[in-house]
Amino acid sequence: MAVIQAEPFPFPLDVAHAALIVIDMQRDFIEPGGFGASLGNDVTLLQAIVPTARRLLEGCRAAGMTVIHTRECHRPDLSDCPPAKRERGAPALRIGDPGPMGRVLIAGEPGAEIISELAPRPGETVIDKPGKGAFYATELGAILAAKGVRQLIVAGVTTEVCVQTTMREANDRGYDCVLAVDATESYFPAFKAATLAMIAAQGAIVGWTASTDAILEALR
Repeated sequence: MAVIQAEPFPFPLDVAHAALIVIDMQRDFIEPGGFGASLGNDVTLLQAIVPTARRLLEGCRAAGMTVIHTRECHRPDLSDCPPAKRERGAPALRIGDPGPMGRVLIAGEPGAEIISELAPRPGETVIDKPGKGAFYATELGAILAAKGVRQLIVAGVTTEVCVQTTMREANDRGYDCVLAVDATESYFPAFKAATLAMIAAQGAIVGWTASTDAILEALR
């Protein structure tokens, strides 16, 4: 049993029954011209974590851990995209609109693809999810059960939306989760800080938080 030096207290990691899940590191959120930028966000904040996320990904691969990637995207006919989600606010581009990287947040379009630095390897699971959480309307739960996974190391974007939602869904399903604090990011630094505090509060009410270095040290 490995031990991650985490907050609010050390996390006992059972590598054989753990998985890394990398949330939504896709071009539409990370690169200029994508959906994130169309909302008026500074995407360089998210780009800054890519080297650390890659280091975490490579370390988990080297340890033989299960690796899962997610992409938030919808069917081309938008049948899995509620109108309230598409029509809310006044973005420069709405879900399904044509943009510089194809139709925004649509499965199969270039913008929905995971950035090349974190591209999935053959055999790694990729989950296309229509919601914020990775368990909603996907096969993630069944996949984890089939692999005997009971613990999750979580990375990706954005901290307060899809990452936190996935961790809360996992917590409700009995998984213990560790969030890699320097391999996750928000367009709003204050939102990230608040989310980290909420996750680890009250004795890890949602989960644990730890640095990538601490996670990799435990894996070694």
